[in-house]
Amino acid sequence: MLKVLRTTTRLGLYQARWNSTASPSLPPLLATLKADLKTAMRAKDTDRLNVIRALISETNNSQKTASPIQTDLQLLALIRKRAAASRDSIQQFVDANRPDLKEKEEKAQAILEEYGNQVQTMGADEIKQIVSEQVNKMKAAGTKVEIGLVLKSLFAPGGALDGKPAERSEVAKIAKETVSAA
Repeated sequence: MLKVLRTTTRLGLYQARWNSTASPSLPPLLATLKADLKTAMRAKDTDRLNVIRALISETNNSQKTASPIQTDLQLLALIRKRAAASRDSIQQFVDANRPDLKEKEEKAQAILEEYGNQVQTMGADEIKQIVSEQVNKMKAAGTKVEIGLVLKSLFAPGGALDGKPAERSEVAKIAKETVSAA
């Protein structure tokens, strides 16, 4: 005969949203890149368009790896890496007597440097002060002062540089100078 169907769903929820469409927040520079992509498409600026597409593509590909790009500093590292590769390419084009490719690569490098300069990082004086304070704290505590330990304590959760816009390579260079002078 007729069976009565249950009108309630599992756990008494009628409508549950199981998948979220909310995306993680984008770094401000990546949002700028995406806006500039549209502008470059409208202006038919192929040099800028190619550079921006490559950066966005590498950023999207990094989302599938163990270390996705989530901050402006990580994006800055990617931009600097591409700029260094561009400098190497320019030198190779000069050696191969290819001025057309050299010119194209120089335009790309200028665009990369333009985006790289948009990220604000901490100044060297601020970093020197923080590193010297950390070294003095370690000396006062009787801890062995080594570059690796200093960097670990600075970038550890709750450390002096945790979450601050400081480039690790610059901090490492300053820490090396400070530790060797101490």
